[in-house]
Amino acid sequence: MVGKTAQLTQRNRWTKPCRCRLLYRCCCPEAADMIKNGHHATSDVGEEAGCCKPGSSVCSPEKRKRVVRVWCDGCYDMVHYGHSNQLRQAKAMGDYLIVGVHTDNEISKHKGPPVFTQEERYKMVRAIKWVDEIVEGAPYVTTLETLDKYSCDFCVHGDDITLTVDGKDTYDEVKRMDRYRECKRTQGVSTTDLVGRMLLMTKAHHTNIDNPDYQQHTDNFGKDPKGHSPWTGVCQFLQTSQKIIQFASGKEPLPGDTIIYVAGAFDLFHIGHVDFLEMVYKQAEKPYVIVGLHFDQEVNRYKGKNYPIMNIHERTLSVLACRYVSEVVIGAPYTVGKDLLDHFKVDLVCHGITEVFPDKDGSDPYSEPKKRGIFRAIDSGNSLTTDDIVQRIIENRLQFEARNQKKEAKEMAVIEAMKKREQQEQSEAEAQTAH
Repeated sequence: MVGKTAQLTQRNRWTKPCRCRLLYRCCCPEAADMIKNGHHATSDVGEEAGCCKPGSSVCSPEKRKRVVRVWCDGCYDMVHYGHSNQLRQAKAMGDYLIVGVHTDNEISKHKGPPVFTQEERYKMVRAIKWVDEIVEGAPYVTTLETLDKYSCDFCVHGDDITLTVDGKDTYDEVKRMDRYRECKRTQGVSTTDLVGRMLLMTKAHHTNIDNPDYQQHTDNFGKDPKGHSPWTGVCQFLQTSQKIIQFASGKEPLPGDTIIYVAGAFDLFHIGHVDFLEMVYKQAEKPYVIVGLHFDQEVNRYKGKNYPIMNIHERTLSVLACRYVSEVVIGAPYTVGKDLLDHFKVDLVCHGITEVFPDKDGSDPYSEPKKRGIFRAIDSGNSLTTDDIVQRIIENRLQFEARNQKKEAKEMAVIEAMKKREQQEQSEAEAQTAH
């Protein structure tokens, strides 16, 4: 969790770099006034527990311990639950997580054109519930200077490799100085995979990884003539109950909370969804936002084409990672009826200003909340849709194919160099043994 009362002076400072050194936290109930998976913390909890700012005589030494500040950085383009899981693991290694996000120019220079703009990527990362602060325009190569500038103890990255335009490890310096930690890469999801799905116009793309057409698309996006890189290829996502538990808040509504229900596909969870959920969250002083996710077959019924791009399990994790969401209903009924409203004691039902498709029988799925007078249309001010994202990919298909093939070629070169070095070290060791 975030640093307790030491964090009180840093509330909601996700937009500006924090230069202060948070050295201690109070081991008392959560005091940070920060949105935590849709739940609001009471700002005076820490004071009631007898905790004050570091250095105060009220805080006994026994109640304080050093705050560990963690640094992560990346492109965070087409943010998915794999990115969120990396940040979740990084946060678990410390107390306060700072995330650096690269600019469009830096990404284009080292990797290729991003799908989303830097402003969109900044906002997406801010919406991930494990992030305490972001640094806009973070350098592509992570140095000790950057870690020291933001008072971070170490940086965390997945067990893949990130290379500069000339093929150098972007974390080389911090690795050599033992300021680097590694977390496990999330299997079954990558930007390569998602782009391939968007270009494959079939209904079974996310359930049949052996489909030859799907394989052809993934080969185009992630295959170097010399072979597959283990970091750029595609593998199947397997949902487990443990993954859901890790992402879920596990918090029940509190007395006085306003239960707000929204429903939809929330496919390719993007900045349009974030802006909508943020606006929904602001509809009440103490909101508890429940998101109903429709099953894949239901989404395909009203969206058609190859939707959803992400299956129900993937969409569940994507939505649970959002700080404005308290709970997710997996496979929610399309019609928001009496049973659902009564079961969750819903006070308010919200929907965007996008088109509402009728149910199978032609009825309005929101007729019951409208009859109760608890339906509200929300204008988030962002008209971005999943269709728009797919169009971006299709229009720039050749660029993205070239980007991924270039990326994998660099990775394969590194793998070959690592193999040669291992063989050389092994030969030297055998020669010493022989003497």
